[in-house]
Amino acid sequence: MDKIQQKREAEKKLVTEMIMLYCHDCHHTEIGKLCPECEELAAYAQQRSDHCPFMENKTFCSNCTVHCYTPQMWEKIRTVMRYSGPRMIFHHPCMAVKHLICSKTEKKRMEKQ
Repeated sequence: MDKIQQKREAEKKLVTEMIMLYCHDCHHTEIGKLCPECEELAAYAQQRSDHCPFMENKTFCSNCTVHCYTPQMWEKIRTVMRYSGPRMIFHHPCMAVKHLICSKTEKKRMEKQ
């Protein structure tokens, strides 16, 4: 698996975990299950990650300045990220810390450009 594919897989895993956390807490689904609305959002996010032409130059979709999501889906994913982001440290600490480090690195890189 090449580096770009690894980044795609990491992005998809993180987004899926965030959606699962949001769905469990807000839609009261079983752990590891998604309601139809969140299932649709997860599939959409996966598809966007699979086809992102900017994956080589970015860390995560949340840091991307292009935002290839439709406005409706962008608002849904932002809602999920606002809710799940702070809670990830308790549910997936390693994943959350890695995301924070990558986000800081990306912001510094963008500031230098």
